[in-house]
Amino acid sequence: MTTLTATHSPSRWWQSRVLRRFLSHRLALLGLLMITLLTLACVVGPYLLPYDSLYIDLRARFAPPFASDHYLGTDPLGRDIAARLFMAGRISLLVGFFAMVLSIFVGTLVGVIAGYRGGWISAVLMRTVDGFLSYPTIFLLLALAAALKPSPVMITIIIAVTSWMEVARIVEAEVRSLKEREFVLAGRMLGLGRSHIMFREILPNAMGPIIVAATLTVARAILLEAYISFLGFGIQPPLPSWGNMLNGAQQYLASAPWLAIIPGIAITIAVSSFNFIGDGLRDALDVRNDTV
Repeated sequence: MTTLTATHSPSRWWQSRVLRRFLSHRLALLGLLMITLLTLACVVGPYLLPYDSLYIDLRARFAPPFASDHYLGTDPLGRDIAARLFMAGRISLLVGFFAMVLSIFVGTLVGVIAGYRGGWISAVLMRTVDGFLSYPTIFLLLALAAALKPSPVMITIIIAVTSWMEVARIVEAEVRSLKEREFVLAGRMLGLGRSHIMFREILPNAMGPIIVAATLTVARAILLEAYISFLGFGIQPPLPSWGNMLNGAQQYLASAPWLAIIPGIAITIAVSSFNFIGDGLRDALDVRNDTV
């Protein structure tokens, strides 16, 4: 006589279903492919080009794409656009990633504490969130960028400061819905401390919305960096970013439109890719998609 034994734990079974649903989301896979290729191009691309991002070739000023060994053309100073695009991509993607990490950390910390503790602690924290949200984000961003020395690190911190509030609201609502569940009540009966329950029991069960928020926050951070750099308050030349490449291209839209089109396409690909990945993760992690 043979006996049947379970080969997969419930958590692995759930993870496999999440992965299967994500892999069936075509736009999410397209976004993952595009952001992977874009990241590889930004990391490896500068080493494969004949020119670096600061090399000036005055004889090749305004060279159009594919017309010479400057594959994507040159800018008004004769600098290679492909080299500058890839170096700018490194900065823009790093700013987006680290701004996401900071904003997710702060927003999650505030949301978990506010959602679990309740009472006056929740009131103070969430009214602080409301206060930040009541001020137009873009004006707060520009005010901070104008008041502080613009550098990649400072721009990252500024974007994170203006992006954590939405994360805090998402996490606070999720924690409030989880704190009365059976596993939390069991933890209290066992005498587990508040910190243990908040960060070892509740937080892992709230990771789905946080992961989705993280991907969307990266896209938002890249867009905000490009916005403030385009307005002249962000990353400053000669250090390239996609935003200041657009800033330098605006007076040449009629004579050399590729100067704006190429970084614009890069921004569009990056932001759309992260949004597609976020949509796929949201659908994959949604328990309502489970069938009984």
